[in-house]
Amino acid sequence: MTRKSNAVAQAEAYYDSPDADSFYFTIWGGEDIHIGMYKDDNEPIVPASHRNDETLASMLEGVDKNTVVLDIGAGYGGAARHLARTRGCKVVCVNISETQNRLNRELNKKAGLDDRIEVLYGDFEAIPADDSSIDVVWSQDAILHSGNRPRVLDEVKRVLKPGGQFIFTDPMQSDDCPEGVLQPILDRIHLETLGSFGFYDRELRARGFEKLDVREMTHQLRRHYWRVGEELKANYDRLTKGSSTAYLDNMIKGLGHWVDGADKGYLAWGVMHYRLAK
Repeated sequence: MTRKSNAVAQAEAYYDSPDADSFYFTIWGGEDIHIGMYKDDNEPIVPASHRNDETLASMLEGVDKNTVVLDIGAGYGGAARHLARTRGCKVVCVNISETQNRLNRELNKKAGLDDRIEVLYGDFEAIPADDSSIDVVWSQDAILHSGNRPRVLDEVKRVLKPGGQFIFTDPMQSDDCPEGVLQPILDRIHLETLGSFGFYDRELRARGFEKLDVREMTHQLRRHYWRVGEELKANYDRLTKGSSTAYLDNMIKGLGHWVDGADKGYLAWGVMHYRLAK
């Protein structure tokens, strides 16, 4: 098995920690721990985060009971349950946090969907799937945690069937982001760079993918980090029962860096939908 990159190993340790598990499930979005798509600044986080699932699912073509979807960086499996429930497809969840994987399996069983959803420990730099075995690769705000994103895209291409779809979101830097201005964010997530719309488009085209749709929604990234920060501060005392004050204080500071970066035009976010050539 390919050795995990340092960035992936750091992400695994982080998301397995009791501090992070309590915070993300309680505040970030419940079953959906990715950036939300909000109707307005006051909408609660959970329905906005679920709208991310609904939006990506609505963009996919030809998904039915015979389709196999691979969710890389699946978190607690909210998207997998939405897909299995609404489309009847099989979903394979690959995720590095066994803490999250255990709850994912419990929620699948509770929903009566454990026969349609398989949860595997693994990472997206060495996807535990056979070549040309997957119809759709799906990912929400996870690939940024890789220290070797070209390797992730190689793996996506390897496991997809010819003509297969790749749909994903990822917190990114803008294509014209000045050098060095994102260092507070990069230091916090133990990375040297972020991707960008231009980076993903170049790398995917070089691997034989064609662009189907790209929707720029950077305002939603800004809104989400701001909303999470507001919820954290409003529920600070309650959150100390599951997360340390040092973790929560650091999180408040870190969320502020993301909001500031978005306000200054240094960050980017949106949905990217590509198809692998037949």
